[in-house]
Amino acid sequence: MKKYIVLIAAILIASCSSKPSLQKYIVERSESPGFVVLDLGSSIINTDKVALSVADKEALESFEKLNVLVFKKDTLNENKFDDESAKVKTILNDEAYQELIKYGGADKSAIVYFVGNENAIDEFVLYAAQRETGFAIVRVIGDNMNPNQVLRLVSLLQKSKFDFEQLKPLQDILK
Repeated sequence: MKKYIVLIAAILIASCSSKPSLQKYIVERSESPGFVVLDLGSSIINTDKVALSVADKEALESFEKLNVLVFKKDTLNENKFDDESAKVKTILNDEAYQELIKYGGADKSAIVYFVGNENAIDEFVLYAAQRETGFAIVRVIGDNMNPNQVLRLVSLLQKSKFDFEQLKPLQDILK
């Protein structure tokens, strides 16, 4: 019995990693000045009055939620931009995040990452930064997604009765 307790304790300690993660980063910044965080569930895609194909249904079933973090750079936090973007880049350099697409240069850039393998993606991450205005992280979280399903979700979002009031906090900070 004692061996089992020691084994369970060892597993619990090993699973509590102190390694930084994107989720931890977003949660820690959710109450910080200059940051806005939005968590949107799958209900953002209202498909009540939209005819869905089998592929549409599969895409919806693979989607769980969307996390958005925005850091708006201003005169009060100019130095913070470099520190915070370096922290995000360090997290995204972890082997779990595989780079899919990269765009831009030093002043403007966008990179799309994924977690999982090409046919069973659990997370897509878009990191976009502009030196003058700040950066944003968008996490599309799901289960066994593929790139076509994410594109289909974007299309469904456009067709659905999306409530843009859910994005009001982002609009307010970006003004």
